[in-house]
Amino acid sequence: MANRPCAGRRGVQEGELAAAAVGVPGGVSASPVSRPPKWASRYRFHAALVDIACALLAGTTAVAARFGEVTPYVAPYVVMSGMLPLLWSCSLAINRAYEPRLIGVGSEEFRRIAQSGFTLTAAVAIAAYVTKTDIARGYVVLALPVMTVLTLCARYGMRRRLHRRWARGGCMRRVVAVGHRAAITDLTRRFRRERYHGMEIVAACVPYDASGEVEGVPVLGDFTDVPLVVEQAGADTVAVLACPELDGTALRRLAWRLERSRTDLVVAPALMEVAGPRTTIRPVAGLPLLHVEHPELAGIRQLIKNAFDRIVAGVALVALSPLLAVLAVAVRVSSPGPALFRQTRVGKDGAEFTILKFRTMWQDAEARKVDLVSDAGGVLFKIRQDPRVTPMGSWLRRRSLDELPQLINVVKGHMSLVGPRPPLPEEVARYRDDVRRRLVVRPGMTGLWQVNGRSDLSWEESVRLDLRYVESWSLMLDLQILWKTWSAVIRGAGAY
Repeated sequence: MANRPCAGRRGVQEGELAAAAVGVPGGVSASPVSRPPKWASRYRFHAALVDIACALLAGTTAVAARFGEVTPYVAPYVVMSGMLPLLWSCSLAINRAYEPRLIGVGSEEFRRIAQSGFTLTAAVAIAAYVTKTDIARGYVVLALPVMTVLTLCARYGMRRRLHRRWARGGCMRRVVAVGHRAAITDLTRRFRRERYHGMEIVAACVPYDASGEVEGVPVLGDFTDVPLVVEQAGADTVAVLACPELDGTALRRLAWRLERSRTDLVVAPALMEVAGPRTTIRPVAGLPLLHVEHPELAGIRQLIKNAFDRIVAGVALVALSPLLAVLAVAVRVSSPGPALFRQTRVGKDGAEFTILKFRTMWQDAEARKVDLVSDAGGVLFKIRQDPRVTPMGSWLRRRSLDELPQLINVVKGHMSLVGPRPPLPEEVARYRDDVRRRLVVRPGMTGLWQVNGRSDLSWEESVRLDLRYVESWSLMLDLQILWKTWSAVIRGAGAY
């Protein structure tokens, strides 16, 4: 269907909507009920098959490991293993682990799978106690945990495969963005840059001048046209951005109009960079208020983070000491100069420290810097094909091995394993007040900037990611970033 503005048909559309709402509670449009995208339905079907296979494999493994052979005594456990897929599927369904909104993003899918495993284990234990059934504990201890772990691994593999398809532009959720042009522009750029979220904006609804385009996205109407624009664009999701025109009442009415077509409705609050455990819904006087806690920059959680950083860094130094020695010798042999490069960086609360890295440039690199022009905007100095980098240094940078000596900085307490990028003093001197917020925590060896593009990021995007980390820090987020760092290092994207 050709893209055409809906604003010109507003009188007809409002009449159609009013007529469609007659006799329907809440003014819900009587359009035909739609279903999730075909790819999402297929994904859920394949996930169910994978879950069944994991349950069968776990049951078979438990019988073989616990009993070794099938005897009359073992026959009930064989039957139980045959019933395990049904019990597992029911447990996952009860815990809503198949919801389309969980597909491909976030940790909620994995949390619900783990919760399902715990719930099923507890149910089996309670049922055996109540009925006084004698069940071999070795079978239960093997079958249910193994089943849960296998399912988590299989779902993770499915998610990685889906992310690769998203990166190629397939299986995308079609989104209608509702808000002001500036907010839609920002959201469109983010979705195009971070395609692993699986969302593509195909149309926009803006107030006032409902025509033209926003970042190449056609504007097909204003806020009153959203349901019709969804149908016209073949969308399955509506993203409402923060704007004063869409207050609670208007948003509720929009939800009613989208309910019949089962179109997903997502709302981006004004505090877009604050997420996770810092935000909770607190009902007050019948109003769902969003309570935002202050970031925990001191206290017991920070002590735990510091202890975790130093222990892990110390263990890593010992384990990687042979590799560090080999790399140090290779740097010394490949080009004249010391193996380690020392540079002053700015840490927590503006305190300066000396960062350690394997040397990746020729010795006269600083003198040659004045003749070069940075490829990056803002205060960063980055060059894709930097002539000052040695061949060995290029290899080290591509694999991020030049940063391994920073484990010493972590052990000393100058840095953390995860945090904002450690800046240079001349960069800090050019910071605006809001950018200085990066300095309230220790800089990190890796961070959101590392797993989201590294040097390919613009200065504004790098700042945004660092500020998001400061505002939303948690130990679980640190673990997620550390896990994602491996894939970012293997890809080598943005490393130069």
